[in-house]
Amino acid sequence: MKIRALFFLMAFAIVTNCNSAGKVTVWSSLPDTKALLVKKAIKLNSKPAQINKKVEIFPDQTCQSVEGVGAALTHSSAYVFHHNLTAQRRDSLFKVLFTPAGIGINYTRLCIGASDFAFNLFSYSETEDFSLSNFNIQEDEKDVIPMLKEILFINPNLQILASPWSPPGWMKTSGSMVGGKLRPDCYDVYAEYLIKYIEAYRQHGITIHALTVQNEPEYGTAAYPCMDMTAKEQQIFIRYFLGPKMQKKGIKTKIILFDHNCDNPDYPISILNDPDTKKFVDGSGFHLYKGEISALCKVHEAHPDKNIYFTEQSGGGWAPDFDQNVRWYVGELFAGAMNCWSKNVLLWNLALDENDGPKNFGCQNCWGVVRVTSDGRIEKNAEFYAIGHYGKVVQPGAVRLVSNQDILKGVAFRNPDNSFAYLAVYYGTTPQTIGIQCGNSSFVYTFKPGEVVSFLW
Repeated sequence: MKIRALFFLMAFAIVTNCNSAGKVTVWSSLPDTKALLVKKAIKLNSKPAQINKKVEIFPDQTCQSVEGVGAALTHSSAYVFHHNLTAQRRDSLFKVLFTPAGIGINYTRLCIGASDFAFNLFSYSETEDFSLSNFNIQEDEKDVIPMLKEILFINPNLQILASPWSPPGWMKTSGSMVGGKLRPDCYDVYAEYLIKYIEAYRQHGITIHALTVQNEPEYGTAAYPCMDMTAKEQQIFIRYFLGPKMQKKGIKTKIILFDHNCDNPDYPISILNDPDTKKFVDGSGFHLYKGEISALCKVHEAHPDKNIYFTEQSGGGWAPDFDQNVRWYVGELFAGAMNCWSKNVLLWNLALDENDGPKNFGCQNCWGVVRVTSDGRIEKNAEFYAIGHYGKVVQPGAVRLVSNQDILKGVAFRNPDNSFAYLAVYYGTTPQTIGIQCGNSSFVYTFKPGEVVSFLW
């Protein structure tokens, strides 16, 4: 017993002292010079940093566990992977995208039916049928499911979130997948429809880990599949239909609220304020096309027992500055969302072609994590390198640690193997030597202007 107790104390000391001996692996990007994800090593000291400017990480102040960073396998992304690449090229690319030897994507998002990145408008029940006997996922079986199976072969621990852009048109007041609301008499059958989707994927050996009720429920006027759904309507749908049905069938897929912009945190808060609905809900999802990332903190403060997710953000031709984009994703989005309790960060398309498509009446100049041209060329966008700064050093199940943000914009983690990771962006215009202190150990690093750095020790 004494030996076991001594071992425990030694292990605890290692954790709280942030691995106080050895080296720090560094991944550096200077986007304006195209020196991207350059690996090097520096010394880790077993004593506090003796330097005025330093960041302090508090290893005993733990926050949420995190599940990963990634992007959506839209129908368009699946198509360009499937049709623009040979099986060999695709296997090589998937190993780069979905393993830590590459950029370590561990989370993806699927579209339930057509989104703005598909070839056409389609659902899984095209004509009115309250028994859903005509339900099928044939459209997904063309590209999405084959590509997802290839990805899962490489990374079987991939987390999967699914989101509907619209119910089938016959369930809506508009009679179309574009616009309108969910008909009151279709709440029950739509819940069954979403459950059938989960079950259909299960039959393919694919687990849907989480489900949002409606993508962007406050944007019901798009030209692509969309639906207006108020917070009250979403609350009723979950409380009386989707939640009880999933519970009765023993479906463990998590229900995530909202799935829209940071300008209205009161939407999910108002739903969570109802305890009878809250019991079915795992958390709330956000985008950052409007509002401030601090909205995530507001929802956490109102309901700290529920999780936060960041479910979509796209880059595109409206923001063409490559080096600024790498910094923004790492410093503002990844660090900002996770410092506000998010368990993940998802970007939009994993891949698009040279025409920023295929498109379905939506965004005309969105960019993917990679571009896969019709002749098979692969180009890495800023999103690729930003994700790499996370995936290279943060393991699934890592726990976020409290750190101060006075000098750098960053976020710190303790990994399941008791290693530590810190992502940082330096916005200064002249080089600056800064100490990073974690418990009783430390290291120093001289940041260059605009440098993005990930540390692992």
